[in-house]
Amino acid sequence: MRQDDERGGPSAPLPPFHDDLVAAQAELWRLLADGVAHGRSPFHTPSLATVDGQGRPRARTVVLRMVDAEAGLLRFHCDRRSDKAAELARHASCALHAYDRQAKVQIRIEGRASLHTFDATAEAAWAGSRAMSRVCYGIDPRPGTGLAAGGAYAVPDEAEAPTVGRPNFCAVAVEAEALDFLYLDRRGHRRAAWRRERDGWTGTWLVP
Repeated sequence: MRQDDERGGPSAPLPPFHDDLVAAQAELWRLLADGVAHGRSPFHTPSLATVDGQGRPRARTVVLRMVDAEAGLLRFHCDRRSDKAAELARHASCALHAYDRQAKVQIRIEGRASLHTFDATAEAAWAGSRAMSRVCYGIDPRPGTGLAAGGAYAVPDEAEAPTVGRPNFCAVAVEAEALDFLYLDRRGHRRAAWRRERDGWTGTWLVP
């Protein structure tokens, strides 16, 4: 990242996590939880990286819907007819990335995804979704289909969404296996990483 993106001045206090691994990990999860709660947070819409059937990387933006720091879980939603659902079903390994320009914090997560369509996880996620969001899952034809014109697809109204959209709804749970936290400050950048072991997370500082 560019030098002019860095923050920090002679009188600005350094954050508590600057030289504290435990506090840095707590800050990582706090920012992700804040992203779930606040749509304006840069962590509300991380980029998701997957691998397609030919082994090529794919990336797109998703909306973070749930974070459980204790379990190391994150959740977003997608259409089960979409490319990303097919890619995650084929290769569960994935990565999430987000950067907050104001806070000067980058978060990267590597993990394994599980798809939930007609189980309790999916039902709870669907029940917690807004009506305007449910409509997206009833679009016809499926996401990624070629069109003769930009608007040549059908969108159901909100009353139809529970019937038309629900079969296409998929909740994706990502079990984090590796975390990477980067904080930029001209007085000293800090980068930390953690890997999930059998008895919990093992962390270390890294060269930024």
